[in-house]
Amino acid sequence: MRVVLQRVSSASVRVDGNVIGDIGPGLVLLIGIHRNDTDEDMHYVMDKCVHLRIFSDETGKMNHSVLDMGGELLVVSQFTLYGDTRKGRRPGFDQAGRPDMAEPLYERAVARLRDHGLQVATGRFGADMQVDLINDGPVTLIIEHPR
Repeated sequence: MRVVLQRVSSASVRVDGNVIGDIGPGLVLLIGIHRNDTDEDMHYVMDKCVHLRIFSDETGKMNHSVLDMGGELLVVSQFTLYGDTRKGRRPGFDQAGRPDMAEPLYERAVARLRDHGLQVATGRFGADMQVDLINDGPVTLIIEHPR
């Protein structure tokens, strides 16, 4: 599992021109699911995301997690995170999880985040989405389960 995590002041996701999810200060998680991912991979990555100390304390040092500051999450599925661009000019997506496997794992990931007591907005799995965000910092990290 691969996540591109961005610390944001605000973010929203639209489908067919309609906002289906929006958040204030918190994190945007763009989630790519590998074809061999398991619940163990998902638990590791989701727990890492919510416990990362990437929000500033009173001295300006990154010392608080999204849990500590009561932030919100916007979670968007993004199979293109497993695009392979090493050959040719068109990415290959053989490593991305197929929808029948990836969608249930994505839904369990969202549930795992909500189990932490966080407010979680989502995109729509498999839809053409437009994501708007204001990256705070900017802070952008890539989180992966060790392989």
